[in-house]
Amino acid sequence: MATPLSDTPLSPLRTVAVVGLGTMGTGIAEVLAAAGRDVVGIDISEARTAKCVAGLEASTARAVERGRLTAQQRDVLLARVTTSTDLAAAADADLVIEVAPESYDVKQQIFRELDAVVRPETILATGTNALSVTRLAADSARPERVLGMHFFNPAPAMKLVEVVSSVLTSPAAVTAVTDLALDLGKEPVAVGDRPGFVADGLLFGYLNQAAAMYEANYASREDIDAAMRLGCGLPMGPLALLDLIGIDTARTVLEAMYTESRDRLHAPAPVLKQLSEAGLTGRKAGRGFYTYDAPGSGTVVADALTPREDASAAAGRTVRSVGVAGSGTMASGIAEVFAKAGYEVVLAARSEEKAAAAKARIGKSLARSVDKGRMTAEAAALTLERVRATGTYDDFADVDLALEAVAEDLEVKRQLFGTLDKVCKPGAVLATTTSSLPVVACARATSRPQDVIGMHFFNPAPAMKLVEVVRTVLTADDVHATVREVCGTIRKHAVDCGDRAGFIVNALLFPYLNNAIKMVQEHYASLDDIDAAMKLGGGYPMGPFELLDVVGLDVSLAIEKVLHREFRDPGLAPAPLLEHLVAAGCLGRKTGRGFREYAKR
Repeated sequence: MATPLSDTPLSPLRTVAVVGLGTMGTGIAEVLAAAGRDVVGIDISEARTAKCVAGLEASTARAVERGRLTAQQRDVLLARVTTSTDLAAAADADLVIEVAPESYDVKQQIFRELDAVVRPETILATGTNALSVTRLAADSARPERVLGMHFFNPAPAMKLVEVVSSVLTSPAAVTAVTDLALDLGKEPVAVGDRPGFVADGLLFGYLNQAAAMYEANYASREDIDAAMRLGCGLPMGPLALLDLIGIDTARTVLEAMYTESRDRLHAPAPVLKQLSEAGLTGRKAGRGFYTYDAPGSGTVVADALTPREDASAAAGRTVRSVGVAGSGTMASGIAEVFAKAGYEVVLAARSEEKAAAAKARIGKSLARSVDKGRMTAEAAALTLERVRATGTYDDFADVDLALEAVAEDLEVKRQLFGTLDKVCKPGAVLATTTSSLPVVACARATSRPQDVIGMHFFNPAPAMKLVEVVRTVLTADDVHATVREVCGTIRKHAVDCGDRAGFIVNALLFPYLNNAIKMVQEHYASLDDIDAAMKLGGGYPMGPFELLDVVGLDVSLAIEKVLHREFRDPGLAPAPLLEHLVAAGCLGRKTGRGFREYAKR
């Protein structure tokens, strides 16, 4: 059914000029016209204005084909848009939105010319995501009427609009633009003026760290991207996203952020400069971190860095039986994964009772799978039979792979590895599921460090597809090959990384979460606005504060301390607000209160 266009705008901003008719400007013009505004599109390039009109005709034609518009509604929408190459065409506009190139000189020139053209009450909005709104406003003849209106690409599809006010902006201007965003069907969030605002402020620091991780040859581009997609549920990996955004654009945003913050997390990774200056700016150039089949295409093609499937690798060891040490959710989840894949599993805990409770948890999980039609009752019964619960690690004597999932405490793990060293047969692979501790420290607690490796599963293990495979400098090639083969058998996606704090996912995720906390701590934006910004503007399945409360604030603080201790970067120091909440016992959902309060179960 076609959606009717708005014919009676609620906001007084009825005529809007859009200056700069690239992809973003064209998208904004379409959104405005669809919501009943009269739109004047302005660009110094006649080719750009023609391309804008052609783009609007094409996108609205697709909307008619898909039943989102009628032919008559399309005609009305297109009639609302006029174009010009002269800024004087903005004379009657109630609002001007500029989306010109990210340059102070360019934007300031536009604002100076607009001052001489538009009415005194006209609101001037900049679409910048990297430059200071305050600086642009200060150079205007009407700084109280200047603010930021940051749309996200593609503007017709993305719901988020960041409304950015400076210390000079009048509340009436903010209210008018916020009301307009609501009329457009968008979700506006109010933010202050600093480079990147909320969504890009958090996103680009994360992207920059991913680029630096790749540059350090810590992990391959494919493994970094797969880790963040599968480990965090993100729609795209960070390096693929940098290619989509444009590596030169990302570098510009990061330079602006670093100039303001002097935070090393925002200092552009050298690889961004190297790629930009070589013209390898991402999809638009046909090559960036990845190679594409043509400029502007999103189809990745193989290049010299693409892993070869037929690449020779060491032969792995035979694994028929698996021992899982621990009695918590992670241990029972991992045991379930292996049992489903046909392995005989020994599930050992510190007591028979704890082991039996862990096996019972597996039984409940399998029963839920049966109820949802994911497996038959017979298959569930066979899976549970493959799990033998025990209260002693002596029963690991014959396992081919022993995997621990006990408390995230190095001394506890070292003691356990000392026990496994004595109990397990020669040639058995010994693995730790640690998410933040040095794997080599576990290895050194044994007489066979070459047999020790990290297998970092994600919670809940039966559902999450990712396993970070962590080699130490002592891990044998055939042990690494064994774990890679096992991951394939249990239908998990393995990514390789070295033995350093946070591995891939946590090393990129937790600085992002920490920066979100700092935004709230500095009263820059609210919890709700930050969560909304990252879900709507970044495509994240959960906002940072939703995720922190789920993970547990104590767990988050522990990981952030480990990262800060290892990398010695002041920007990684845990936010004091997080430390205060943990000290107060506000640990998230598990205690009923973290950044938010939760109803008691």
